[in-house]
Amino acid sequence: MVDDFKKYLSVRDISEKFGVTEEWIRDLIQAKKIKATKIGQWRVKPQDLEKFIKSRRNY
Repeated sequence: MVDDFKKYLSVRDISEKFGVTEEWIRDLIQAKKIKATKIGQWRVKPQDLEKFIKSRRNY
C-alpha cells in the first residue's frame, strides 16, 4: 500500500531544514542520490533522506 503522503518532505522542507538551496536538492534527486516521488512536486520519504545523510558520513 502507498505510504501516508503527509509524512513526505517537500524540496522546500529539506532545503530550509539544512540551509541549502532547493535547486541543489532537486539536483540530488535528478542524480538519483536522494530517492523521491513526484506528486505535483518532488516529495521525499523521511527514511530515504536519512539514508542519503548516512551515505554522506565519513565515519
